Amino acid sequence: MAEIRKVAVIGAGVMGAGIAAHIANAGVPVVLLDIVPQGANDHSTIARGAVAKMLKTNPAPFMHKRNARLIETGNLEDDLGSLADCDWICEAIIENPQIKRDLYKRLNEVRKPGSIVTSNTSTIPLNVLTEGLGEDFAGDFAITHFFNPPRYMRLLEVVKGAKTRDDAFAALKQFGDVKLGKEVVDCKDTPGFIGNRIGCFLMLSGLHKAKAARAEGLSQETIDALISAPVGLPPTGLYGLIDLIGLDVMYLVGRNLATNLPADDTGHAFTSFPEAEQRMFDTRQLGRKSGGGFYRMIKDAEGNRSKEVFDLDTGNWRAESPATLTESQRAAETLMFEDSVEGRFAWDLMGGTLSYAADLVPQISDDVVNIDRAMRWGFAWRKGPFEFLDQLGPRRVIERLQAEGKPLPAMLQVLADAGAESFYLAEGSEYLGLDGAWHATPPE
Repeated sequence: MAEIRKVAVIGAGVMGAGIAAHIANAGVPVVLLDIVPQGANDHSTIARGAVAKMLKTNPAPFMHKRNARLIETGNLEDDLGSLADCDWICEAIIENPQIKRDLYKRLNEVRKPGSIVTSNTSTIPLNVLTEGLGEDFAGDFAITHFFNPPRYMRLLEVVKGAKTRDDAFAALKQFGDVKLGKEVVDCKDTPGFIGNRIGCFLMLSGLHKAKAARAEGLSQETIDALISAPVGLPPTGLYGLIDLIGLDVMYLVGRNLATNLPADDTGHAFTSFPEAEQRMFDTRQLGRKSGGGFYRMIKDAEGNRSKEVFDLDTGNWRAESPATLTESQRAAETLMFEDSVEGRFAWDLMGGTLSYAADLVPQISDDVVNIDRAMRWGFAWRKGPFEFLDQLGPRRVIERLQAEGKPLPAMLQVLADAGAESFYLAEGSEYLGLDGAWHATPPE
């Protein structure tokens, strides 16, 4: 099995720079390259600036600031030759298949034979990325999908193509596990893999379902309060999470999912933005990266900071009004079955997401375990979809879906047919398989 001693990262944006920093944290030298900005005197200003910014970033991408010395910065016009002795080249550029393939053609001219090339794509299928690039390139190519920020998020999704060399894939997995300390999950070559297939469904469908909830009187602050701690999601909630990721990223994700999802996939209904969010995107009101999206921080004349909310229904900024939830709305077991605007919204969004996940076995994963781990490690869910269903009570969820006249998703049907009461037994030591039998849960 090949050893990875030196790495190159192409793309010095937030994700690419973060990947480079974490590889440097492992004591491995990294080459970080990006484009030359038009008219720039310093051709490598993007990569140099990214490293300088990370030295000031909190939470810190570097475990020690001295690790930054392991990153050699450059650009794609002058420094492609520096890739010649790299064992792994990780591409982390814009989510555009043609731009990526054009880059790969340039990499092929300078990389050493047998060096591994991967994409950090979040949604583009591997077979689309290798189209027309030849057998040798396909054999050296895989997907290594990190989650942001790379130092802190545990998940690394890895995807092997039909032609990917076994030894190259094994080297990537070992490096991710042993050197980078990641929880490595094998994913199938399907749109969005595991984490983004489910996580982006939640966010994109959430924008549409939240629009309906606002029409019933829920504020944006209440929506975020509901889609956070009560259902075991991070405190950013729905709008806050998209502010963190960026509407531009979500727009590209939606476009790629619209192109690549199976024709009958429920997600097709949510791959474009509602009107208000589309206007935000069009005016480049993208989130934290643009100084404000759904939320922004402002300072008054005395330097005091406060948060404002961009009201989607009026198109104006207003002062934040913190949400107040009742005791029953602070726990998923009561919230999602409560006959209130809050309860109906939580059931519509979270129940819909759980049903979506339960219908993706074996399409995106052969078992529930990998799906649960991917959502916990990659999106910081407190519990994965099937663990969450166990918390709610799968039988109760089944009865609710049947009362609404909805078909049972694949794994809920397996559970019903098996006469099971949960997806896990004995504190998670066994899980319910697609075959309706119990299997030992692999150690984390």
